[in-house]
Amino acid sequence: MKKICYRMLFVLLATSLFFLLGCSENKSGSSSETNEIAPMEATPMEAKPIKLRIGWVFAMANAPALIAKEKGYFKEEGLDVDLLSFTSGPIVHQALAAGELDMAYIGSPPVYHWYSRGLKSQIIAKVNYGQAAVLTRKEGSINSLADLKGNKLAGVRKGSGMDVLLRGFVLGEEAKLKPDEDVQIVPMPPGNMGSSVEASVTGAAFIWEPFTSQYLLRGKTKVIFDVNEALPKYPWYIIMALPDTLKNKRAAVVKALRAHKKAVDYLNSSPDAGNDIIASVFKLEEVTDEQGVKYSGTDIVAKARERLG
Repeated sequence: MKKICYRMLFVLLATSLFFLLGCSENKSGSSSETNEIAPMEATPMEAKPIKLRIGWVFAMANAPALIAKEKGYFKEEGLDVDLLSFTSGPIVHQALAAGELDMAYIGSPPVYHWYSRGLKSQIIAKVNYGQAAVLTRKEGSINSLADLKGNKLAGVRKGSGMDVLLRGFVLGEEAKLKPDEDVQIVPMPPGNMGSSVEASVTGAAFIWEPFTSQYLLRGKTKVIFDVNEALPKYPWYIIMALPDTLKNKRAAVVKALRAHKKAVDYLNSSPDAGNDIIASVFKLEEVTDEQGVKYSGTDIVAKARERLG
């Protein structure tokens, strides 16, 4: 029954977000909210870009945010965007609660967590589907989720979207294991997870792209559980905004969503579109597998895109 509830949650979230996007855009790709914004004559003072502070969880699934920044889509819409990266959703929400951000690219579970605590932010768009997997050593003794019992597993801080997915679905429903009791979850930055597995500091890692592909291409690790296979096209990152932002910077939010849509369209235009930008932002250096085959940063991104949509 729990598994059905989890699946229904993902389906309902995906449906609601797609509906939201459909309501917010007309056939020309422009937001319907623009009809409520009275046109104004441009003057030198009014032409000054609108300042917007956007946070994003440092994951390749949030590539539309960095593409919109690097390709100049935010600028084209008349926005001056400070794009700030964070390692997990709870840290993003701390910045939102402190008034340091206006909007964020983030997983949906933290939005609900913080809503219950009084931060009445709203989900306004969908960003991606897919991303997560459990990674272990290729020559190790962990070959299934059941083998995680009694082992250490690298993860992110408690309360993040990935942590909810790991504890509730991967360990709780799929593995029938109790987090922190059967499996010790060790929080760490995503960039360190693969190394911790290779060095046997942890037995496995619940990891995401581009880090999953980065370590798979090194040839020392394997995936024992792919969430994409268990929950095909499960929705993950979303764009959210604070109530004050929606009230006081509504026109800027519309512009940000237009830039976001341009970025998504660009990424979907080709399997290679934006790969060089993504590799650069994530500082993906060339890796060499055990046979001496070399893979560039863009090769890593291309591989990672197989696990993302």
